[in-house]
Amino acid sequence: MRLDDEQESRNIESQRGSGGGGFQLGGMGGGGGPLGLIFSLVASRFGIIGIIGFAVIMMLMGGNPLSMLGGGGTGMAPPAASPSATGQAAIRDETDRTVAKVLGSTERRWTDIFAAEGQKYPPPTLVFYDSNGMSGCGAAQSAMGPFYCPADQKIYLDTTFFDELATRFGAPGDFGMAYVIAHEVGHHIQTITGISDKVRAAQQRTDEAGSNALQVKMELQADCYAGVWAANDKNLLEAGDVEEGMRAAQAIGDDTLQKAAGRRPVPESFTHGTSAQRMEWLQRGLKTGDPAQCDTFAS
Repeated sequence: MRLDDEQESRNIESQRGSGGGGFQLGGMGGGGGPLGLIFSLVASRFGIIGIIGFAVIMMLMGGNPLSMLGGGGTGMAPPAASPSATGQAAIRDETDRTVAKVLGSTERRWTDIFAAEGQKYPPPTLVFYDSNGMSGCGAAQSAMGPFYCPADQKIYLDTTFFDELATRFGAPGDFGMAYVIAHEVGHHIQTITGISDKVRAAQQRTDEAGSNALQVKMELQADCYAGVWAANDKNLLEAGDVEEGMRAAQAIGDDTLQKAAGRRPVPESFTHGTSAQRMEWLQRGLKTGDPAQCDTFAS
């Protein structure tokens, strides 16, 4: 990607070295009781593949893996940790700088897209953390991967995820990184436009399989929004960038991850979509550059 002249976002915070509150049972990182403890051990030892395998086992036993993500809780989430640094002071290396530049690009492009509709775009904040952190949605842990918290409208990222994406899942490259960030920004778009609230309400009215199916549509729409961002900032793209994004989308499809965990893919348990679906919707956003073409719920 051509990022040398790109302006970095100022909406950056760091929880590195601040303690971050650690892994909290019952928070976003895990449910309470013995199952929550098992979840935390699996997450710390085996990472995202272990989590997926654990979720599949729970489903086969009749359990609800969403309970490990705090989905059934009704209590208030703990407050997020205070940042140890903000803005430029939160950037410590070139990976951080790349993240900040990509985030800055998303801010400018989505500001333009919203302005074309007579609306104002409020950008999210991105929070760096190491291993353990604390979000407005509860505990953050590296094994969870990057995530967006609608409660505080912040993206949480341990950049070691990109090392795993490159080495473990065979999807290196700066555009693969950019796709991940832009996907999380896509969830922010869903929050500020009210899509997230409508989906959460619909999930409360259906069973687990129906809730998972709605979540898949949410994730695929975020993939499409990531493509929309890139399509509206094509001057950043170099030869091979789109292929990098497609490799990343393919690597983190539910079916691919379940196979990598040694499990038979269980479609009813999918929460992000198959590799083919993720590539398809990312490509749709790239081809059209139009968020109106990202209505996965009508598909």
